[in-house]
Amino acid sequence: MRNWLVLLCPCAVGVTLHLWLLLSCPGGPGRHPAGPLAFFPQWKLKHYDVIVGVLSARHNHELRSVIRNTWFKHLKQHPALSQRVLVKFIIGAHGCTVPVEDREDPYSCKLLNISNPVLNQEIEAFSLPEDVPSVLTEDRIVSVNFRVLYPIVITSLGVFYEADGVGFQRNITVKLYQAEHEEALFSARFSPPSCGVQVNRLWYKPVEQFILPEGFEGTIVWESQDHQGLVSRNLQKVTVNDGGGVFRVITAGEGSLPHELTEGVEGIAGGFIYTIQEGDALLKTLHTRPERFTSHIKNLEKEDTLLKEESSIYDDIIFVDVIDTYRNVPAKLLNFYQCSDANPCCKIIMGCSCISCRTSSQPWSVWKTFKSQGTVESTTFDLLLKTDDDCYIDLEAVFDRIMQKKLDRPNIWWGNFRLNWAVDRTGKWQELEYPSPAYPAFACGSGYVISKDIVQWLATNSQRLKTYQGEDVSMGIWMAAIGPKRYQDSLWLCEKTCESGMLSSPQYSPQELGELWRLKELCGDPCRCEER
Repeated sequence: MRNWLVLLCPCAVGVTLHLWLLLSCPGGPGRHPAGPLAFFPQWKLKHYDVIVGVLSARHNHELRSVIRNTWFKHLKQHPALSQRVLVKFIIGAHGCTVPVEDREDPYSCKLLNISNPVLNQEIEAFSLPEDVPSVLTEDRIVSVNFRVLYPIVITSLGVFYEADGVGFQRNITVKLYQAEHEEALFSARFSPPSCGVQVNRLWYKPVEQFILPEGFEGTIVWESQDHQGLVSRNLQKVTVNDGGGVFRVITAGEGSLPHELTEGVEGIAGGFIYTIQEGDALLKTLHTRPERFTSHIKNLEKEDTLLKEESSIYDDIIFVDVIDTYRNVPAKLLNFYQCSDANPCCKIIMGCSCISCRTSSQPWSVWKTFKSQGTVESTTFDLLLKTDDDCYIDLEAVFDRIMQKKLDRPNIWWGNFRLNWAVDRTGKWQELEYPSPAYPAFACGSGYVISKDIVQWLATNSQRLKTYQGEDVSMGIWMAAIGPKRYQDSLWLCEKTCESGMLSSPQYSPQELGELWRLKELCGDPCRCEER
């Protein structure tokens, strides 16, 4: 009985606190004008001119340490700025439980789900079930997109044949393209005098053999050179033989691929024959996967412990409820905006972890933190500066600029904007869900500033806003909906370079950041400093 009481007591306390907060919230049943602040004098209401949010990966301990010993330390010691700026590192609360070697790509947390691979033999990628007839369609161009998850070699390209018993009577070209490339990697032309070899229900011709590496994204296009259409089927009518999971078909119908990338009609009008490369290495990888997972989980537990200690010592980290991967950086940012905009009752960062229960009707911006000492700080602010943990930042210059240009006003977005930036369809910055060929204007990720009302809009609409491949382009797409006043400033540098008077500069190592700041303190300019 005592054990049950011990377990239930914390729950009862939590429920009581939750109900009290609900009743005390402005606009809630209690409608107490001062909220919980009136009952707890140790809860302090404080205003900052600027909140600085630093996006940081869980494992970037060294970068955070350098920041704490450079511009962040200088800020804390500055007589005028120390009380005007609040700095927080933004970190995903959860590490990816899949080891990097076992992910589809290093930027996500998706398991590379290969099992029972078909090795040491040729595989037909697509086949028609026996009960599916071979009939002509009106489609003269048909294409299919696919992604390679483990290296393969395509040995032949093929087309479906007509089941009329008169042999091959068509003129058809089959080409394989790499995504975003206009020239075909290889092709095969089928005609009555040169129709190739018939295997099952397809005609095949050999092609020049290339190893298609992991991550390769390509398109196979079948094109009829006659007035007739092709023998083709939609993807649901075709059997896909993926060799145990070494490649995957990508479809526009799933909403994961812009239609601009699909030439002609999406479907299958033939196939290809392939072999899996490095089969022994693949078997070894699959065999050692359980051991790798066990070791990875232990490392994650150690990382959690280190982050907890770091947060307890420095009290400058916000953990947001996100798996910490590159693909999730936009979600991290949205979570941070939610943490930055809330009333004292409904936004709680408990144990430095952001837990959202905000009400959308709250008209002002405030931030509450349960500190390790047990005190609570409720914070209002005017501007929010977002940067990354690998960026040089000069906050004194930022404040001077704010005063000179009178940027401390509503509906402002201050940064260095990229215009008409092409959407990448492959690689680290791959974007398959934004349909336009170019992004709306977006600020470089090394640093930008937005006003409080924009933070409020982002927080209020965070559940409706779709995240895209990068936080910078996502921000541009979101901002296109409301059209804030953009203030262009080239001193927020987009590339890794050093310019006198720069406000920020990205992509530095911990050692490089430390050296930039050392020169800044020595000469006042990290770019033009002749050591005495």
